[in-house]
Amino acid sequence: MPPSKDVVKIAVQMMGAIPQLIELNQAKPLSAVVKEVCDVWNLNNPERYALQYVDGHQAYITESNRGEIKNGSILQLTTAPDQEAAKLYGGIQSNNLDVKSDSLKKLASLSRDVTFAQEFISRNGLNQLFLIVEEDNSVGEILTYALEAFVELMEHDFVSWETLSPAFIKKIVSYVNITPTDASIQQISLAILENMVPTSRSFFELVKHQVTLDRLVSLLQVMNQQLQLKAMTLLIALLLNANESERRDMMNYLGEKNLRQFIHKNIIHASEPIGDEMAHYLYVLQSLTLNLLERRTRTPMDPYSQEQRELLQSLRHVAFVSENESSTSSSSNTERRHSLCAKEFRKLGFVNNSNPAMDLHRVPPGLLALDSMVYFSRHFPSAYSRFILENSSREDKHECPFARSSIQLAFILCEILHVGEPCSETAQAFYPMFFGQEHFFEELFCICIQLLNKTWKEMRATQEDFDKVMQVVREQITRILALRPTSLELFKSRVNALNYSEILRLRQTERMHQEEILASPVLELRERLKPELLKLIQQQRLLHLCEGTLFRKISSRRRQDKLWYCRLSPNHKFLHYGDVEEGIENPPIEILQEKSTCSHHIYFDLLDLAFSISYDAAEHLNFIAPTRYEFCLWTDGLNVLLGREMVSERTQSDLDILLSMELKLCLLDLENIPIPDVPPVVPKPPSNLNFCYDFTHIEQ
Repeated sequence: MPPSKDVVKIAVQMMGAIPQLIELNQAKPLSAVVKEVCDVWNLNNPERYALQYVDGHQAYITESNRGEIKNGSILQLTTAPDQEAAKLYGGIQSNNLDVKSDSLKKLASLSRDVTFAQEFISRNGLNQLFLIVEEDNSVGEILTYALEAFVELMEHDFVSWETLSPAFIKKIVSYVNITPTDASIQQISLAILENMVPTSRSFFELVKHQVTLDRLVSLLQVMNQQLQLKAMTLLIALLLNANESERRDMMNYLGEKNLRQFIHKNIIHASEPIGDEMAHYLYVLQSLTLNLLERRTRTPMDPYSQEQRELLQSLRHVAFVSENESSTSSSSNTERRHSLCAKEFRKLGFVNNSNPAMDLHRVPPGLLALDSMVYFSRHFPSAYSRFILENSSREDKHECPFARSSIQLAFILCEILHVGEPCSETAQAFYPMFFGQEHFFEELFCICIQLLNKTWKEMRATQEDFDKVMQVVREQITRILALRPTSLELFKSRVNALNYSEILRLRQTERMHQEEILASPVLELRERLKPELLKLIQQQRLLHLCEGTLFRKISSRRRQDKLWYCRLSPNHKFLHYGDVEEGIENPPIEILQEKSTCSHHIYFDLLDLAFSISYDAAEHLNFIAPTRYEFCLWTDGLNVLLGREMVSERTQSDLDILLSMELKLCLLDLENIPIPDVPPVVPKPPSNLNFCYDFTHIEQ
């Protein structure tokens, strides 16, 4: 008798035959198992058959993956992958269009399996697909299935993308550029080009020149969310693989074509919600655009540059109309003019008023600070002049230095917006208002510099309070940006409403809350309440796992086309999972054919949003959570099943919220009563107890 772990009880079915219930011995060769199944059904040539999963993408059972078979699995006896590959290879060459279409449809489905894909590619099947695509009369379903099969086969990385023929690439490009083409064909063609771009420099150049930016912009305007997503995917691939000069030219051209406005209108404010992939691409586009400012932030002002000196002088000319400045070249007038310039630069808020270029040597923000100041003076001249003149009329110690404040503000905005930092591979935090404004950084600067002047007056600040004011302004900006306002106008109204008094109130509330939590009696009460609240959180986590979650499968090229669902059984003993189609929500346990036991052998490893459950040495179930929230709930739930401590940041956040609510309820009767850090001293007992009143002497 083999060990029980080497035997799994499964069902094997075949069309037109009574299913078999067998005990699969994992120690026995797979060919012998297939022969035994064939013998029961009196089938000759068992080498022509193979076992295959019934559900999901119907993967073939091989010696390498047979360890994944679980008790209760349902398999089917089907044609061996080499036989099926040969059959479909002949079918896609048939002159009968129905046979050809059916063969390509089945090929697209089976090509997800690595074993079948290897057999089909070894028969030179990719070249046959090339011929089908290159034929002028290949249209409709035949072309769609051929392209789908090609993409699935290439996902296995058996063949390099550089082997594509020029004729094939030309046809793929034509499907993207021709408007009447079916949307599904355009989507697959865009995905093929996106995979080609990072493969080689020659492919990047080819796609860049053949699929114009104008065409991609037009595809982003169509009312088809999937087509928009594929167009955005190709656009981002081109931008990421371009060098700095090419990327700058491409971004400038996209700016001329009003790309941001199209995104703002057709994607951000579309009727359908933005998916995770599109949100990530919008974040990348925002990050790449803002990073174009990095060169200016790393460049200090050159006092010998005529262009930069003229920009600096324009700040003075816009702010002051000097009647004393003469154009004569006499030494007295020259000396007088230098003195007047130094005085006006001091009023502008430059620390080194005799040589203001020295103030702009700091990098970052470098020349970006000068650009921002010039933009403010040219586009908002009234507000600029009012800022300068208003502070010029104040006492020296109370005036808000425009130049010094602008340089520091530009630096703060670069930090908040992560200018110059590399793009994250998973982040989705984009600002909707970024896509509603062409000169986003400069316009944001203009709003914030006026906010700074307003806050300076509200704080009645002096020069010694400069750093304190900048901290308040940073807090005002970050608090409002966290709300993700949809437009700069909304940001302006909200940030101006968040005045210094409101900042003080928020700080005081947070400080009081913190002090209340840190009081010794309150800490003791928290510890008493914590176990009960942790049990409540554990129940919530397990209920969430019982409801289940839809996960995406990501391939080696990070495609997220396949979906699967996983949920915990009501008795908390099994995880039920299986592949599902797009649009299915909360599938019942009955249709989730796969299941795994929640035994004490489970452990999981964490990496960003990915985690794995391992049952035995060679059996794994891999997850990629759709959001950080789902990641925390699932890892917490699995820890609860294992009897371990919940360690996610979501647990701490939920516990803090619940503890805060419980503490407020418990301390409601003690409002405005100070809570001592230590209990009061218990007085000594009295020397005698004769002070007791004798009721027997009460007069009748």
